Amino acid sequence: MNRVVQYYESFDEWGRLDREPIEFLINWHFIQTYLPKQGLILDNGAGPGKYSMKLAQAGYKVTLTDITAKLVDAARGRAQELGLDDRFEGFHTANAIALSELRDNHFDASLMLGPMYHLQQEQDQISAVKELYRVTKPGGFVFVAFMSRVRHLITSLTAPQHWKPNDTADNIASFMENGRFDHQEERRFTGAYYFQIEEIQPFMETNGFETVKLIGSSNIASLLQPDQWNYWRSRGEDEFAKILEMLKQTAENPYVLGISPHLLYIGRKQG
Repeated sequence: MNRVVQYYESFDEWGRLDREPIEFLINWHFIQTYLPKQGLILDNGAGPGKYSMKLAQAGYKVTLTDITAKLVDAARGRAQELGLDDRFEGFHTANAIALSELRDNHFDASLMLGPMYHLQQEQDQISAVKELYRVTKPGGFVFVAFMSRVRHLITSLTAPQHWKPNDTADNIASFMENGRFDHQEERRFTGAYYFQIEEIQPFMETNGFETVKLIGSSNIASLLQPDQWNYWRSRGEDEFAKILEMLKQTAENPYVLGISPHLLYIGRKQG
């Protein structure tokens, strides 16, 4: 986990979501569709707090957690800059598998848009989801991000030198078997776990959630290159808005989930 923290201490996660805006736009579209009109929201594994700030600006009372202390401090500073201090219940440096600072059945809805990327052991994955279940009110919606194993297979095959040790057939075969990826180079995306898409729904349901839907956060948009995006933007705001609307609709198409680097599970706490 130290390598994961080191990576996020030096990586511009806020900037990544700015550079890859479709993921954020689509996630936010579906999140706001299912959020209650008001209430207490947990952003667990929030990084620098891009979703948290959006939630606070929308009038929710937000609690932010992340395992990387530097990012928690950055989020606190961002909230102060934006004048949103009073919209936050707290900022906590915490591991998603043990949220001891947070009370049972406290949040009207909960986000976990990062921790499942880096929990390589099954017991830790279960612990994180059980903690999310514990702190969310009965009937509350949860939004949990996963990474697709088959998409990382595509990524490894198309850019092997960028994803060492997935630059050999044997290492890729091993990855496809266990879903774990540990980058060979320092300060690169590492300590990662990629789910088989068909495992996500039963995994969440086994741990107490009713499935609402599973969507591809960036889906086919992830295939477009910058010059292709520039073309659609050059067509004008109305045309670009139509493209975004198509992508929102495509996000729900189960046949293209494997193309999307990031997946968003939407569920409701039973009980």
